[in-house]
Amino acid sequence: MISLAQALQELLTTLDKVSMPYLIGGSVASGSYGLPRQTNDIDVLADFHHIDTRRLFELLQQNFYVDAQSAAESIRDGRPFNVIHLKGAFKFDFFPAEPAGFSQAQLARKRYVVSALPGLEDIEFPIASAEDTVLAKLLWYRMGGEVSERQWHDILGVLKVQAARLDQAYLTEWASRLHVSDLLEKALREGR
Repeated sequence: MISLAQALQELLTTLDKVSMPYLIGGSVASGSYGLPRQTNDIDVLADFHHIDTRRLFELLQQNFYVDAQSAAESIRDGRPFNVIHLKGAFKFDFFPAEPAGFSQAQLARKRYVVSALPGLEDIEFPIASAEDTVLAKLLWYRMGGEVSERQWHDILGVLKVQAARLDQAYLTEWASRLHVSDLLEKALREGR
């Protein structure tokens, strides 16, 4: 049986073959900075601009199920899509990066880590910065109607563990630009 770590390594190798700018976000990033939790999928922010997507899909299809036509439409429309590892049935959610704005800021600030997360031990990959992880989670929390306890738990976990190491000016600036300043203030109060 193939492990999540092996499936992720196969995905990262494929993305590197096409020189894809990407990072791992979501609960993998928040668990790296805060409080780890079980996840059903791995989120990938990827910049498909200037990438030969046909070649990417051909390479992916060696180890993953991907509906190339549907994925191409999602990329064109800026919508997420997923690929599923054929042997391990692990799901990877791709979020197409916008050509400018927050997506590009996240990619520019990514950090390479050697994971200590259960199931992903000893794999090196790029993740969103702690600040960008908080901001992205705040956005998802807002878009989800501000009811997801998991998203809120992830946000508070990063804020508590990282505390004084966070770039407060960056957080404040982007929270304003993303219209989540109120949520950031609430999280900072609760995260103390």
